[in-house]
Amino acid sequence: MTMNSNEIHRKDMDRWLGDGGMEIISLVGASFDGYGVDGEDLGWSTAGWTPTKLACNPHGTAQAGVHSLLLDAAMNFAINAALSGRDRTRGTLEMKTETMRPAAIGAEFRVRGEVVRMARQVAFGEATVHDQAGSLVSRATGTFLLHRSQDRSERG
Repeated sequence: MTMNSNEIHRKDMDRWLGDGGMEIISLVGASFDGYGVDGEDLGWSTAGWTPTKLACNPHGTAQAGVHSLLLDAAMNFAINAALSGRDRTRGTLEMKTETMRPAAIGAEFRVRGEVVRMARQVAFGEATVHDQAGSLVSRATGTFLLHRSQDRSERG
């Protein structure tokens, strides 16, 4: 059977769809709904987001920290989609977030995370939030420490 690279997943991460394993994701109104690996063996992830009251300030606009939370999670999910076996992200080393437009409570948004470059010990990602008209609402870039299952530091 022939599969194109968009149909091949390095690992089955279906159990992480939804809240990504972090309850806070669903509490702020987001849900991961897709992931995969593109033709360059770089991972991606997607989510829908409808900001909840918990995600917003008293004026009904999602806080920048909530944008950061979702963008960080999207990059992590994308990186993990591209890793094989027991390899995984260990932590976020650095991240920059920009918000360009407000995300109002109850409005619908799309979140996408992508791997920009994968190295031995670190990965570089980017993520975006777009509104229903396709306008960029927020974006982030980040550097992530990787855990490789064959790391000597992990052996006893």
